[in-house]
Amino acid sequence: MLQIKPNCEHCNMPLAANSNEAMICSYECTFCQSCVDHVLKNVCPNCGGNFYPRPIRPENDWCGNTGLKSHPASTKIVYKPVDLNKHQTLIQQLEAISPDKR
Repeated sequence: MLQIKPNCEHCNMPLAANSNEAMICSYECTFCQSCVDHVLKNVCPNCGGNFYPRPIRPENDWCGNTGLKSHPASTKIVYKPVDLNKHQTLIQQLEAISPDKR
């Protein structure tokens, strides 16, 4: 199950469990929509993959123990700003390759 990290790993913007701004890669690296679009250019700096909106876990346990009440979001802050020079090189390598071909 997703950890639902509480912040953008690059800019440290808070991302509540129900945030529509949270984006994740397949490894659950978590960034805000603005960083994904304007800084990362939809290239994960940790794996080279792309991003999708993070699913929102229901607040209530509608179907047994499946909501935030039983499985709360993580409170562990992961803040490691991206090395923009290094990431620019990765973007140049991958920008012409669609995510499904990376």
